[in-house]
Amino acid sequence: MRVLIVEDEPLLAGAIRDGLRLEAIAADIAGDGDTALELLSVNSYDLAVLDRDIPGPSGDEVARRIVASGSGTPILMLTAADRLDDKASGFELGADDYLTKPFALRELVLRLRALDRRRAHNRPPVREIAGLRLDAFRREVHRDGRYVALTRKQFAVLEVLVAAEGGVISAEELLERAWDEHADPFTNAVRITVSALRKRLGEPWLIATVPGVGYRIDTGRTAADRAGGRPDDGGEGHGDGDVRG
Repeated sequence: MRVLIVEDEPLLAGAIRDGLRLEAIAADIAGDGDTALELLSVNSYDLAVLDRDIPGPSGDEVARRIVASGSGTPILMLTAADRLDDKASGFELGADDYLTKPFALRELVLRLRALDRRRAHNRPPVREIAGLRLDAFRREVHRDGRYVALTRKQFAVLEVLVAAEGGVISAEELLERAWDEHADPFTNAVRITVSALRKRLGEPWLIATVPGVGYRIDTGRTAADRAGGRPDDGGEGHGDGDVRG
């Protein structure tokens, strides 16, 4: 999941971003309305966390433009405006949820997860495919009943692949969905992360490489077929750099 945080208090914005990263959620920060609109125009976000009182175009105006764009990006207003009238006007502008400051980071994460499920047609927080069980709320993964410990980035990549339900996801889309705006588009971080993720999940190999296209969860072959050999990790590299996180 990739989130845009629109917040003009740098310390708070940074704390939210760091907290979301611990939950395998990539996040970009916009400190004013103009930056928010620019980022929204060039990136595809799963969710927007929006403060109403920001410099430049207000949070309300940003919300209006998100709705008018037809992108369908859910909006969570995170603001100190806590009167009932404030909440009502926020929902009227198109907010999908409303959380007032001060707030608990855990509650924010839970609300974001809930919004993401609704955006993806009410998909359950626990998803299962090809013997794999992924619990987005608990950030846990089991393979054939065996717990698999993953890094935050590995979990984020696996979450995108599982959500595709066997569909092919390109390296570019994985980079966009699981990393933030500071990721180098020419990095081989996707290939490295997928390779490490395969090893963590163990044999029979679950993530297939579609040469020149991307990656997918292998639901079509039998376990014996998948155990026949190691996958090709070279099909989706983007260069020699690496991204940590």
